[in-house]
Amino acid sequence: MKKKLNTDLILNGSMIRAILSLAIPVVINSFLQTMYNLTDTYWLGKLGTEELAAINLVTPVQSIIINFGTGITVAGSVLIAQYIGAKAYDDARSMANQIFACAMIFSIVCAGVCALSSPAIVGWLGAEGGTYQYGKLYLQLVVLDMPFLYMVNMYTAINQAQGDTLRPMLLNLLGISLNIVLDPLFMLVFQMGVAGAALATILAKAVPAVIAFILLHSKKKQVYLQLSKLKFEKEKLKNILVVGLPTAIGGSTMQLGFLLMSRNVFKYGTEAMAAYGIGNKVNGLITLPSTGIGSAVATIVGQNVGANQLERADEGYRISRNISVVFLFLGGIILSRMPVSTAIVSIFSDDSDVIQMAAEFLSIMAFWCFTNGVYNATSGLFQGSGHTEVTMIIDVTRLWVLRFATLFVCEYFLKMDVQSVWYSVVVSNGISAVMLYITYKTGYWRRKRIKKEGEKCE
Repeated sequence: MKKKLNTDLILNGSMIRAILSLAIPVVINSFLQTMYNLTDTYWLGKLGTEELAAINLVTPVQSIIINFGTGITVAGSVLIAQYIGAKAYDDARSMANQIFACAMIFSIVCAGVCALSSPAIVGWLGAEGGTYQYGKLYLQLVVLDMPFLYMVNMYTAINQAQGDTLRPMLLNLLGISLNIVLDPLFMLVFQMGVAGAALATILAKAVPAVIAFILLHSKKKQVYLQLSKLKFEKEKLKNILVVGLPTAIGGSTMQLGFLLMSRNVFKYGTEAMAAYGIGNKVNGLITLPSTGIGSAVATIVGQNVGANQLERADEGYRISRNISVVFLFLGGIILSRMPVSTAIVSIFSDDSDVIQMAAEFLSIMAFWCFTNGVYNATSGLFQGSGHTEVTMIIDVTRLWVLRFATLFVCEYFLKMDVQSVWYSVVVSNGISAVMLYITYKTGYWRRKRIKKEGEKCE
């Protein structure tokens, strides 16, 4: 049956075909998710630099909360994939129930707390005047989409664990299509400005969320929700913590580092803040193939580790890493050319100062983006094998040690001003990729991490 085809391919078929069948929909899906923010960035850029700076300033706050909760969805995808590889389908369905319940509770609580705390958060970031008002309003509204976002994320995680990345892509296509229509309608036609951008995003995620909830109960797949039979199991909850907590800590701590980076950029002015946001978002598009391949590696490794096929898991990682590095190296060479980077960032701003700084930032990041190929593929390997504590340590080190150390040296010793931010990004990314690769070579990922009933981990 069709529902088993992807699993059979991952465990027994052509590895390149398995990688591409998983990665291509994930890349498209990631592109669609990125388009939520890029659509806002484009239309806010039409409103003014102050509005654009405001949304770029508060976006990391939203990302901190989302990334902490992502630990739950990553744990779900990894644990379900390993159960599928071991052909323990009842355990996989039970895990899906518990992961879903945890994710929904977390998203509702955090949405409420963050909405109430928005004024204090934006004030702490140093925003004043119009930037403060726009940032506070946007953050208060946009965090309300978290339950919808997590509903879609759980649908993606449960399907990806089974080797299905196509349906989540189609669901996000619906969401971004709605957002593209609603953004200019609310912001410009109804003249709602920043509030319109937030409301458009909420509504564009609500519709796919309802569809996702319905589809998650479909019994046409091996793993589906049975909330009427929800029963929290101690061993499974421990596994969620073992795999999910390091990802949550690493992701949220890393995003907190991004938030502090935003404060460092903001001291150079709203133009620099706008340029930083544009450069990061466009670079996110450039590295989408790497991100997609990393997700594919996590699924491939997860199922093969569950089936005790470690050599096949290693093969999947190595092929994926090499594809990603070559693709990003060639693409980065092209996109790092100043005429090309300038043309791209000009889409998002009419301010000449913003364009100049953003183009320089994008050019530098694009040239070195091939290191993301190593980083994302190797992160996928450790996630799929359940060793998320490795990615947590590297993520925290990348931001809190490498990036801020480079920033300090460039600012106070080399006197590079705003360029210090640009170079701190690429230097920290490159060194952390090397650290992950060295850890891979030790073979640590082969150690059994996830404990099943009656088993002991190494």
